[in-house]
Amino acid sequence: MRLYSMRFCPYSHRTRLVLQAKGIKCQVVNINLRSKPEWFYTKHPFGQIPVLENSKCQLIYESVIICEYLDDVYPEKKLFPCDPYERARQKMLLELFCKILCYQKTSFFGGNCISMIDYLLWPWFERLDVYGVADCVDHTPTLKLWMAAMKQDPAVCALLIDRSTFLGFLNLYFQNSPDAFDYGLTC
Repeated sequence: MRLYSMRFCPYSHRTRLVLQAKGIKCQVVNINLRSKPEWFYTKHPFGQIPVLENSKCQLIYESVIICEYLDDVYPEKKLFPCDPYERARQKMLLELFCKILCYQKTSFFGGNCISMIDYLLWPWFERLDVYGVADCVDHTPTLKLWMAAMKQDPAVCALLIDRSTFLGFLNLYFQNSPDAFDYGLTC
């Protein structure tokens, strides 16, 4: 299995979180979004990431669709609930999560344990500090508790990118450097 990704993209990050949480081994091919290789357009007609290529060379794209596909194909550790209503509820929460913050009564968006909805939302919250807007959650204690709980999750910890690496990427990115997309990677 191969994931066409970009390390600093929140949509790709969603997919990598689900792969990590489910323990799925996958080759990651990072795509330079400023200089996409021509061959990549055979993987996605608009050259967008992420794209998952399975062992049958079938292509799946759009991060939420990829994550749902992975949850179905690797059911050993389900992240979406099995109950159809609860599954639909998590999908609705993904679409409307801003409106439900004040109604949240559990540690995670999907209940008392981490689930797909949490992984699908996390990448944007991880980036708040880098973008200088971390204080935007100061008035939402429930959201701050959720963020602290997410930072304890093994999949999140394994993929956490430190602030200095993100800032190094952004610096190179805004200089149109082709090295931006691989910033911080070691061979």
